[in-house]
Amino acid sequence: MFKRSLISAIKEINNSFPVLLLTGPRQVGKTTLLEMCAEKGRNYVTLDDLDIRKMAQNDPGLFIQTYKAPIIIDEVQYAPKLFSYIKMEVDKKKQNGLFWLTGSQKFHLMKGITESLAGRVAIVNLLGLSQAEIDGNIKNYIPFISTQKWINNASKKKIKLTNLHDVYHQIWLGSFPKVNVEQKTSIRNIFYSSYIQTYLQRDVRDVLSVTDDTAFFNFLSAVAARTSQLLNYADLARDVAIDTKTAKAWLSVLEASGLVYILRPYHNNLSKRIVKAPKMYFLDTGLCAYLTKWSDSESLERGAMSGAIFETYVFTEILKSYWHNGLESNFYYYRDTDQKEIDLIIETGDTLYPIEFKKTATPSLTATKNFDVLNKLGKKVGHGAVICFVERDVPLSKEVTAIPVGYL
Repeated sequence: MFKRSLISAIKEINNSFPVLLLTGPRQVGKTTLLEMCAEKGRNYVTLDDLDIRKMAQNDPGLFIQTYKAPIIIDEVQYAPKLFSYIKMEVDKKKQNGLFWLTGSQKFHLMKGITESLAGRVAIVNLLGLSQAEIDGNIKNYIPFISTQKWINNASKKKIKLTNLHDVYHQIWLGSFPKVNVEQKTSIRNIFYSSYIQTYLQRDVRDVLSVTDDTAFFNFLSAVAARTSQLLNYADLARDVAIDTKTAKAWLSVLEASGLVYILRPYHNNLSKRIVKAPKMYFLDTGLCAYLTKWSDSESLERGAMSGAIFETYVFTEILKSYWHNGLESNFYYYRDTDQKEIDLIIETGDTLYPIEFKKTATPSLTATKNFDVLNKLGKKVGHGAVICFVERDVPLSKEVTAIPVGYL
């Protein structure tokens, strides 16, 4: 069993809020995590059980009386009427830590949460295992930011991903706990095949009433093939033979399910020439590689998606370093009409930290040639980084450091 870095954040939230909502894709370990954190006497119920779900939907008052707090309610999105009754119970008891909720579909969740539980609930996101969680390096696991302090802290860790082959094997394997426990190609393939079928049947039909599973599967595969690219709805729709409106609706479901992240461009009143299209990342590289039919890590590393999926892996590891510490991520990218691009900008306060992702072991200062464009945006520019395959952190200049991907 992998120890998750969110444990400390959940325990802190439990002492400060009456309701905790843990969201994320199916099979990333939401229930297991909460069971790890649960104190003796906390009850558990899942709305995957159809009889219990029926009670929660048709008689939420009786449900709250039957299944008493403190409690974990799994897959709470199936019974949005519960939120009003949870609010009444919370307001009556005036205690923290009463309800721990999980959900894998934000479409249903967020409307009920914002209407009924505003100010009473802390919302936390969970993805698949981070590399730190896989390696058992969650002590001093802090959000990535390219300061010298972060780099010094990371350099003290025992790094397990030290070469190209190991990194791409992990990318191909993915971050779901099940495939990382088994570490077998056959189990990996069966898991992802079953995962897609379950996702289509239990989430997509519930939200969109999609009747053509083949069309949606083709859409899912087309999205995976475009990971780390600019999002163009018209091109995406054309490739799958659907209209643009449908493509937008379907992609919003993938985003709400925690399978896709939409990275917005950084812009302000001083940035007139910036490209407005967002970038799109598939949040599990193993599922992405499965959908795009890479049969092993060697062919993935040598193939046409090699750079894109490496960028995806690094981005998701940085994202997990925030979400798995219970924090929001203020992430952007930069691209202007002169084709100048920065892969990731992390905004903290009044400072922008520029980050580049490069599949190289010998980065040069030209990798950061576009960082200077940030000086025109009216904000302080922090220390930059190139995340790549160097063995140890290497200063490229006074303002930029090359960081090993294993530090993440």
